[in-house]
Amino acid sequence: MKHTNFIDALSTDNMDAIKAASKTDLHSHAFLSTKIENLEHWVGHSVTKPPERMNGLEEMMEYVITVLAPLQKSREGFEFVSSSGVNDAIQDGVVELEMSFDIMMTRFYPDGLAGVKTYIEDLVKRYKPQINLRPELGFPRIHANDPKLMKLAHEAIELGVFKSIDLYSYQEACSPEAVQSLYAKARASGMKLKAHVGEFGGAEEIRRTVEVLDLDEVQHGIAAAESVEIMQWLSENHIQLNVCPTSNVMLGGVKDIASHPIRILYDHGVRVTINTDDLMIFDQTVSNEYRNLYKAGVFSAQELDDIRCASLKGDVW
Repeated sequence: MKHTNFIDALSTDNMDAIKAASKTDLHSHAFLSTKIENLEHWVGHSVTKPPERMNGLEEMMEYVITVLAPLQKSREGFEFVSSSGVNDAIQDGVVELEMSFDIMMTRFYPDGLAGVKTYIEDLVKRYKPQINLRPELGFPRIHANDPKLMKLAHEAIELGVFKSIDLYSYQEACSPEAVQSLYAKARASGMKLKAHVGEFGGAEEIRRTVEVLDLDEVQHGIAAAESVEIMQWLSENHIQLNVCPTSNVMLGGVKDIASHPIRILYDHGVRVTINTDDLMIFDQTVSNEYRNLYKAGVFSAQELDDIRCASLKGDVW
């Protein structure tokens, strides 16, 4: 589909055409990457839906731990959800997918990282004709002081299957210095470096984390809109923010889509991309997110097409 058709698709609200346009998803977590109805079909019964509004990451994690995690606490569950997530992305026109695989997935494999490596390599190969899946190593901040998991993460980098690394979970759980050696190893291995920071506040912490970990991209980072200085710094240093609008609204970081700070970031020259985060919870595909931003008047159809095209022309890793 030609670029101009995406503009027409948005302006005429042609969802099929919006989906048909090539897109990226650079912020997706494997454990929560598929639609909840797919999980329901797999387990054979309905699943309690998440609240429409949640009080930050704490309430979201409570929902994940009590409702979703028990339904996929096995190798079969993990592999179903992650492969179904890749298929959902394909159906939505995503051609470049950076999906984060949490280090805790190793507990599902008797042979540990060897089993993980085999599964991920097979997953990439299986969908290669339809999508460029770039597996990402995910490391929760809450495990930064666990020497066994830190050692496991270092070994995971050595597998050669992960193209990027991401740090997430509660921002206050550890300082960026706590994982500096892990990120230095990832850099030496040629991986793209990302971290969740600035999802709920603290523009200066975004810059500090980028500097300490030598980040290429920031997951969320919307708090940068609080500071013209930080936005200028991000722009000058070509730091990309992989933004997830509905996630920000449902977790209470933003009032609504119409007032999302992605507009401010864009106007100050910060490079942004549009992503899903957790499709199982937020129930919005990348196509939905583009449509939502257009319908709310945040961006024009031309601006959204510019964002889409820029994300497709991103650096090759």
